[in-house]
Amino acid sequence: MSYSDKLIKYSRISSKPILALPRYAKLMIAISVDINLCIMTLWLALYLRSGEFVMLSGEVFFGAVISILIALPIFFILGLYKTIFRYSGIAAVLSISRALIIYGLLFFVVVMVIGIPNIPRTIGIIQPLLLFFAIGGSRAVAKYWLGGSLRAQLLSSSIPKALVYGAGVAGRQLVSSLKNSYEIQLVGFLDDDDRLFGHILNGQPIFPPNDLASLILSKGVTYILLAIPSESDQTRNKILKKLRKHKVTIKTLPRSSDLIRGEVNSSDLRELDIDELLARDTVLPSHILLSKNIESKVILVTGAGGSIGSELCRQIVKLKPKKLLLLDISEYSLYKIYRQLESIIEKSNEPSDLIIPLLASVQDEDRITEIVDAWRPDTVFHAAAYKHTPLIEQNLVEGVKNNVIGTLIIAQISMEKNVSNFILISTDKAISPTNIMGASKRLAELCLQALSNSKNKKGNTKFTAVRFGDVLDSSETIIPKFRKQILNGGPITLTHKNISRFFMTITEAVQLSIQAGAMAKGGDIFVLDMGERVKILDLAYKMVELSGVSIKDENNPHGDIELKITGLRPEEKFFEELQLGVKPQPTANPKISRTQDSYIDWEKLKVDLDMLKVLLSNSNVEVISTLLQKLVKGYKPNSKIVDSVFTKQIGPFSKQDDT
Repeated sequence: MSYSDKLIKYSRISSKPILALPRYAKLMIAISVDINLCIMTLWLALYLRSGEFVMLSGEVFFGAVISILIALPIFFILGLYKTIFRYSGIAAVLSISRALIIYGLLFFVVVMVIGIPNIPRTIGIIQPLLLFFAIGGSRAVAKYWLGGSLRAQLLSSSIPKALVYGAGVAGRQLVSSLKNSYEIQLVGFLDDDDRLFGHILNGQPIFPPNDLASLILSKGVTYILLAIPSESDQTRNKILKKLRKHKVTIKTLPRSSDLIRGEVNSSDLRELDIDELLARDTVLPSHILLSKNIESKVILVTGAGGSIGSELCRQIVKLKPKKLLLLDISEYSLYKIYRQLESIIEKSNEPSDLIIPLLASVQDEDRITEIVDAWRPDTVFHAAAYKHTPLIEQNLVEGVKNNVIGTLIIAQISMEKNVSNFILISTDKAISPTNIMGASKRLAELCLQALSNSKNKKGNTKFTAVRFGDVLDSSETIIPKFRKQILNGGPITLTHKNISRFFMTITEAVQLSIQAGAMAKGGDIFVLDMGERVKILDLAYKMVELSGVSIKDENNPHGDIELKITGLRPEEKFFEELQLGVKPQPTANPKISRTQDSYIDWEKLKVDLDMLKVLLSNSNVEVISTLLQKLVKGYKPNSKIVDSVFTKQIGPFSKQDDT
C-alpha cells in the first residue's frame, strides 16, 4: 500500500468514530474546543504583548474565564453550534464573523474600559483577533477532515494522471467534462501545432508531443486521451506509432462519424481498438450494392445473435428492408440483438413490427419450412454456425450436423420456396482444413456449389458463399481473450510464436459480404481482401503496449505481463489461406474477389450426404472423419479424433493409440 493510500485509509478510519457520536456529544466537543481556544489565545496574546510566557493563574486565569463567559453565550445565540461543520460554507463564515465582532466589542470594553489587573489593555484588541482566526481555523479543519476534503485531496495524488492529445474543439470539451473527475487527473494538452506550445487552454498548459517522455517522469503521466476524432486514419496511425514507444495507456474518442451528439464528454472515451493499428486501406461501400438485395425486401438472417449475424442485422435494418427476420437457437442472444434493433428503429421512425425474432434451429426442417412459408423471404443471410474450433473438435457430430446438414436444409428449403438470394458466411479455415470446423464449412460451400449447378435445380435461387478470416472482437477470436488476460495482470497465452492470422473489422466484413451477395451470379465463392497476415505475437505486444504496461520476456525480465507459449493445439495451423491456389478474379469492388474453386456434382454429392446423415444419426465418428477427408479437398486432420463422447466410449486403450 502506498503512502497516500495509507493516509486516505487513516483519514477515513479516524473520522468515522466522530461522525458516529450522538448530537449532544458532538456539541460538548465543540464547546470544549472553543473554551480551550479562548484560554490559548489569551495566553498567546499576552506572550505577543510582553514577549514572555506567563502562568495561567491569578488575574490571567480570571481574564480567560471572562473571555469564556462572553464567548459561549454569543456563540449559542448566533447559532455557531447548530452548524454541521462538515457541510459548512460561506454562511458559517459570516456567522463566525458576526459572533467574533460582537465578542471583540464586549471583550474590548471589559479589558480597555473596566480593566483587569495585570492584563494590558491592548490585549482587548489582540486576543479577539487571534480568537477569530482560531475559531475560523477550527471550523475549516473540521470541514476538511470530517467532510472528506482531506481524503479527496489525498486521493487526487494517487489517481492516474492524463494528457489530452488534441487541443481542438473535442479536446476542450473533454477537458471540461473531466474537470471535476476523481477517476483521472488532467495535467495538460499535447498538440502538434507549434503555435500553441506554452499557452494555457481551459486551465491546462499545452505541450509539444516531443516532451512526452519528460512529462511522464516529471508529472507521472500514465494515460493519453486521444481527442482527434476528425483526423484521418493515416494521421492517427502516425500518432499511435509515436505513443507506443512510451509506457502509457491510450484511450480515445470515437471518430466523428460515430459521435451522434455535437459535443463530447468523458463517457465517450473507450479502449483503443486494435484495428486502428492494422493500418488497413478502406474502400467506401457502394450504396447501390448494399441496397440491391435488401431495400423493401424481406430478409432472413440465421445466427442473428452471433458476432457476424448481429452486425448483419444492425446494418440491414438501416437499409430499409420491408421485414427483418431474426433467427437464432439461443434465447439470450436473440433477445439481446432484438432489443438493440428495437432501439435503432425507435429513433428512425420505422414501423414497430419491422423486426421479427424467431427461436429455431437450422436443423429443424419443419420449423424452417414454416418460417419461410409464413414470410417468403427474398434474401437469406446464413450466419448460423458453430465456430469455436476446439469445441467442435470435441463435439464432432454436432458440429457437422449444424454446419453441414443445417446449411443443406435451409438452402434446399430456400430453393424450393424460390428465395432470390442465399448468402453463406464462410471462413478462411475452409481452405486446406486441419479441423472439423474448417472441413464442415468447406463441405457447406460444396453443397451450395452443387445445388447451384445441379441439372435438376428448382427455382432461381442464387447461392453464394463469402469467405474471410478472423474479425476483430468476434467472440471466436483471440482479441477478447488477450484483453481479459491483460486486465487480470497476465499471463498472455499464445500457442506458438510464429502463428499468424488474417484480421478485419466486423463492420467491414459484413459490408463487403452484403455487397458480394449483390454481385452473385449463382454458385459463386467470394473472397474478401483481408490485407496482410498479422503475426499474433506482434498483436499481443501491441495490445500490451496500448494498455500502458510491458511484456515480461527474455529481453525485458522486469516487464509487467508474462507471455507463455503453450504449444499448437491439435487442430491448429500456423496460417490460414483464402483460396485453393487458383488466381481469383477481380470484381467491381477491389476488396472482393471471385474464386474458381472446384466442386462435386450434386448427383454424386447427394449420395455421400445421405450416407453422412446416417453416420451422424449413429454417431459413427471415425467413418464421419474418413468421409469428410474424401469429400473435402486438402482436409488432413492434425491429430487423432478428440470427440469427447467417442474418446469416453473407446476407453484408455484404442486403435487410435496404435497409429
